[in-house]
Amino acid sequence: MKYLVLLFFSCITLTGCSLFNQEEPFQKSTEANKLLVSAAASLADALPEVITAFEEEYPNINITVNYGGSGQLSRQIQQGAPVDIFLSANQQWMDTLTEEKLIAEDTRTDVIGNHLVLIGNKQSSQSIASLQQLSDMQIDQIAIGNPESVPAGIYAKTALQNSGVWQSLEEQFVYAKDVRQALTYVESGNTELGFVYASDAAISNDIRIITEVDETLYPAIVYPAGVTSYSTNRHDAETFIHFLKQDKAAAIFKSYGFRNIH
Repeated sequence: MKYLVLLFFSCITLTGCSLFNQEEPFQKSTEANKLLVSAAASLADALPEVITAFEEEYPNINITVNYGGSGQLSRQIQQGAPVDIFLSANQQWMDTLTEEKLIAEDTRTDVIGNHLVLIGNKQSSQSIASLQQLSDMQIDQIAIGNPESVPAGIYAKTALQNSGVWQSLEEQFVYAKDVRQALTYVESGNTELGFVYASDAAISNDIRIITEVDETLYPAIVYPAGVTSYSTNRHDAETFIHFLKQDKAAAIFKSYGFRNIH
């Protein structure tokens, strides 16, 4: 009898180990856990729908998101903000945090892509074939993300510099704290033009795309994700990042104007 009891518990232990190994690294959480995600402002419309789909599959993982400019979010992480996942709109800020050992390098992965567009108010009649034309036009103000911290502004500045018109337009720029503020400036008519992502333009009924910026003028726009090195919930954080690259999430992102890169 004693032998049978020991054999029974040995089988349970072996079965448990086998199942655990099969389910790693993305087994479902069995306890209510919370994740805090810091995400680029341009994800503010698409990401909630992605999160809803994720939480349907993983009901024990609850996600809260803090949106902002990638530079601003990066600085918050540098200051110790209790963030589990960083979703940046460019590689630069993710590079910075990785170099400072604030992102677990083996969790870092590219999720989606985007591209840059020049927009005007819906009533605008502007017609622009290339950025070079901007220096010859009578334009009062152009909204652009602050190129010191906002990826959309960095991309736009690079494109304008490569077009040879950055310096001639500098006095006309209105710097926004993030790409969504740049979009709002154009929607409200506070600026005639603005540089935003195609995904931002796709969710607004108050603007029109004047031109798609030549993609040879700026680096490819890719959104990387990574788990902070100090996260206390790394397993669930990795589960969420894995989900962001799956077909269900990719379809949602695409419906909001993002590009699939996988």
